[in-house]
Amino acid sequence: MAKNSYVAYVSSYTVGSGTDYGIRVYDVDVKKGRMSEKEAVRITNSSYITISRSRKNLYSITDAGLESYSIGEDGSLSFLNEASIHGMRGCYLSCSRDDKYLFCAGYHDAKITVLSLKKSGAIGEITDEVYHKGLGMTAGRNFLPHVQCVKMTRDNKFLLACDLGMDRIIVYRFNHETGKLKEIDAIHSDQESAPRHMQFSKDGKYLYVVHEQSCQIGVYEYKLGKDDMPEFEEIQMISTTNEKDIHGNVASALTKSQDYKYFISSNVGENTVSVFTADQKTGLLTMNLCLPVAGQYPKDAILFPDNKHLVSLNHESNSMTFFAVDMEKGTLIMNGPEIKVDQPNCIIFHELGRA
Repeated sequence: MAKNSYVAYVSSYTVGSGTDYGIRVYDVDVKKGRMSEKEAVRITNSSYITISRSRKNLYSITDAGLESYSIGEDGSLSFLNEASIHGMRGCYLSCSRDDKYLFCAGYHDAKITVLSLKKSGAIGEITDEVYHKGLGMTAGRNFLPHVQCVKMTRDNKFLLACDLGMDRIIVYRFNHETGKLKEIDAIHSDQESAPRHMQFSKDGKYLYVVHEQSCQIGVYEYKLGKDDMPEFEEIQMISTTNEKDIHGNVASALTKSQDYKYFISSNVGENTVSVFTADQKTGLLTMNLCLPVAGQYPKDAILFPDNKHLVSLNHESNSMTFFAVDMEKGTLIMNGPEIKVDQPNCIIFHELGRA
């Protein structure tokens, strides 16, 4: 196997697309910044996928709940099992840092579902179910709670849950023995900012939160305080767009480069992608570029492992578009033809032989 070989997993909706294949596996040519399909996996409406910390398993949301797969040496996927979350369709998945638990966020029913994971990587029993409650500040989308993202701190102590409808991030202490959550704090965002997705710095000292409606990324310094209580201090709030008037725009998923030097978000409406450099000492972000993606509704965007190429998943134009990136010049240049994919949702690069 060649050194630094990669595959990419792309999830997509299947309803109305005329296909039953909701996950596609691509061989990745990092040097050229291109991908070629090698496998299609039969699954209904794969709205989000995640990979275990061990890099041995992939998990997907589907209509019936969740599905688990083992990852082969060549990146191929083998079905393990499926599990119900006893609720409405989920929207986000993540694993505990020891791969013993899987967390699912529920946008529609404002629910967090915690499930155990078996040594094989198969999904086990539900260990906890937590519903967010309350009323938002305005009618419409923000009227009710919506859990959009769930992620463990890198010290594996706390689960954070973005509540897009309530404009806050709920902090839970997680019991690794029982698989239970206990709410202990909240990070409050501005009214109608709608925290959507989160990432941590490599050392875990900084939390990055993209806010959907205000088109901003918030940077928070994280540390443990008295009695092992988590403390989050906002140190920056930076726009994801160059436009002063954000009316009609919303910020989408937040991804990071494999070396944690860059963070990437996209702006639906103006259909642009934004790339930021993260200061490795201070955690602060500086925008490198904000440019068009040549597609409609960029739901996800990510840098290739070389940080010299980028792919955008354009949900409404049913395409993936590719670009060469020059961080110093702040340029984004089309890199070959688009690849057609019906309603793509998210993408993950996986290094072969890394597990």
